[in-house]
Amino acid sequence: MKRHLTGSVALVAGAVLLAGMPAKAATIDGPRVSWNLSTWGKERAFTAGIEHIAKQLNEKTGGKFTLKVHYGEALSKARENLDGIKIGAFQAAQFCNFYHPGKNPAWMVFTMPFLPLGDLEVSMHVREALSQHPALLKDMANWNAMPYFSALLPQYEFLGKGTPPAKLEDWKGKRVRAGGGLGTAMQQLGATLTTVPATEVYTGIERGTMDAASFPYTYSHASYQIHEISDWFTSNMSPGTTECATVLNKDAYAKLPDQYKKLLMDLKPEAYKVQIKAYHDIDAKNLPMFRSKLKEVVYSEETLEAFRKVAAKPVWDKWVAENKADFPAQEVLDLLLAEAKKAQK
Repeated sequence: MKRHLTGSVALVAGAVLLAGMPAKAATIDGPRVSWNLSTWGKERAFTAGIEHIAKQLNEKTGGKFTLKVHYGEALSKARENLDGIKIGAFQAAQFCNFYHPGKNPAWMVFTMPFLPLGDLEVSMHVREALSQHPALLKDMANWNAMPYFSALLPQYEFLGKGTPPAKLEDWKGKRVRAGGGLGTAMQQLGATLTTVPATEVYTGIERGTMDAASFPYTYSHASYQIHEISDWFTSNMSPGTTECATVLNKDAYAKLPDQYKKLLMDLKPEAYKVQIKAYHDIDAKNLPMFRSKLKEVVYSEETLEAFRKVAAKPVWDKWVAENKADFPAQEVLDLLLAEAKKAQK
């Protein structure tokens, strides 16, 4: 009797303990699927969102749906990731639009200078909305790709070697890494452009073949160690940004069971939060370090307004004029501005 009662008490106690524990999330069942994602560089703030998605896919499917991120251009050169997607060499890839404007002309709208994309929450809303415009979808369809997740690049700033550009006139003749509309804006100041991939910038500045490089502030400069060979940095120029995104091979996505397709999409909101936090955290770490080692270039509001006057709407208008025969460029730009205004309310 004593043994029976003791056993009953243990069972009841165990039941109480189990009742107080959170229920384990149900595993999403399905076939075994192994995907590969091609990118460059190394794991960093830029890849925080997609790494979070990869981790959650593995956990929520009990290891049945995996996404392996391959760094260092191990699967493909950065400029050729869309080509790899087209032939099905891998199921997912990251690309930057200004690496190859001809491959993604409508996506170049994100490179227009001084767009209202400084707030990362606003930027997320705008990029998600624009990626579904027919012109941008068509660009990706040409590579058998579908847009999936934006890296939400922050505003760009410059790091450079040599004499700091204290005034806008000081940019004249400087060899700078800047692409798309941002590059056009720098040309307005008399700079000479280069659009080398991020992985080649360190060598270019170190050897003196370029004077300065624009990167998303501050994470990317630090990720590629540009601060180690620089003398100065701009902190409030904020001339614009660009778009680097993860795309999926359309055929690979179509073959997924519905529950895996839904999971991929359901993971995006949380992954964007992870992405935004990663940028904020790295800025808090990098900015004090930059200020302790480099000369900070801060422009007056009058100087910045003069820059906007020659490099904002005039550059937008030029881009529309050059592309309107190929796709509704004005409509794409108008949608971006309208979505930004909507998100700021």
